Amino acid sequence: MATQLDWNKLLNPQRRKDQAAGKAYERKVGEARTEHERDHDRILFSTPVRRLQDKTQVFPLERNDSVRTRLTHSHEVANMARSMGTTLAFVHGAELGLPPEAEPLRSVPALLEAVGLAHDLGNPPFGHQGESAIQSWMARNAAPRDAVAGSFGIFDGWAPTEEQRQDFLKFEGNAQAFRLLTRLQIVNDEFGLNMTYAFLAALMKYPVPSSRTAKGSQARKKFNFFQSEAEIAEEVWEHTGLGQGIRHPLTFVMEACDDIAYSVVDVEDAAKKGLINFNVLMAWLKHDAGDDPVTGDAVRWAEAQHADFRRKNLSPRELDDISMQMFRVNAIGKMVTAAVETFVRRKDEILSGAFDEELMASSTARTLWGSLKRFAKLHVYSHQRVLEVELEGHRTIHALMDVFWSAIVDRQDAGDLASKRPPLSGYVYSRISENYRRIAEAPTNRMPMRYRELQLITDMISGMSDSFALSLYEDLRRHHA
Repeated sequence: MATQLDWNKLLNPQRRKDQAAGKAYERKVGEARTEHERDHDRILFSTPVRRLQDKTQVFPLERNDSVRTRLTHSHEVANMARSMGTTLAFVHGAELGLPPEAEPLRSVPALLEAVGLAHDLGNPPFGHQGESAIQSWMARNAAPRDAVAGSFGIFDGWAPTEEQRQDFLKFEGNAQAFRLLTRLQIVNDEFGLNMTYAFLAALMKYPVPSSRTAKGSQARKKFNFFQSEAEIAEEVWEHTGLGQGIRHPLTFVMEACDDIAYSVVDVEDAAKKGLINFNVLMAWLKHDAGDDPVTGDAVRWAEAQHADFRRKNLSPRELDDISMQMFRVNAIGKMVTAAVETFVRRKDEILSGAFDEELMASSTARTLWGSLKRFAKLHVYSHQRVLEVELEGHRTIHALMDVFWSAIVDRQDAGDLASKRPPLSGYVYSRISENYRRIAEAPTNRMPMRYRELQLITDMISGMSDSFALSLYEDLRRHHA
């Protein structure tokens, strides 16, 4: 994109519903909040946010209340995003060219907090294992039924476009979040939660369709909208001055906060579970990060704190816990500062749409960030106790999708999703959330029938919490027995 992005468009407070009605933007009478503060409040009070309290961050079905769920992770990302937005707006606003008429001192922090809170809303149960379970179910059943025994032949009798196929074979939680907020959440119209154009644009980490992903490109690594919402994505770009493959500048900030959160707090949670300890982490950082000054400062500071705590009357568990907490606080501070500095330093590339990197990977804290990620991959995500529960989640999702698919297609009229079903299939179909069924069955739904059937099953699975998925599986298994 050759021209400079326009902050007035990037912070567009208009909502899709008002735009469709031909209403120009005007703040509601008596409303003191900015539109982006209202965005945050809409997200905060929405049902999908509450479901995050029972969705996995790293450790599925965790009973330790101090270990993070997807909800606590999202609140932490939102908090960091707001903090970074405050610094950018108050300290660097003039340098970044933030226009006063857009109320950036309030709108930028609020918009970032809202996007940070919403960034994981589309994730299925059981963490990232849930996404891979949906993808592998689709891949397994994509084979024609007459060619592979046991396949449901989900593409049989249908000639989908490449985008339509990839929507399911590459199923993506980010695209599901966009669909959830623009289509699924409210059923009295077709505008979802009716968020602002700025919010929807900043939510799109990967502003491309499923057939246009590309390795090596940060903006195209995954995709952020299904074909069912392709027209909405185009509308959002039109009203924010963006386009395919061009991220909203504030998306880089939200991504950095997500990166910082999981690089540090997943390790802290592993320590709370007794999988690793403070001394193991410090030894790793000294060895893995070499003579990196930022990492060295973080380690020296944390070890000094640890030595001070040792002189107090603490149990070994308390000592390890508080030492990890203090390391987390200091490390997050260093990485947030580095991310802000990088955003300001690379602002010309970011505001021209030419920047296609991660803020953290381009920052002075990249070695600390990278070393923590490598540690987590080796010592946390691959731990046997994590993998065992992830496997249970994978099996549960596959079993649920088998049962739901059989019920969805087992009906009298292939052209009418709401047509009569045999008793068992009727019961299973009735367990799919009513608003998901209404949207799939709606005469205004212009997607092909097979696409609607597949999307109905992904909508249902993605909306489940971990414990709901397990209890529903047990209930449906009893009825099938």
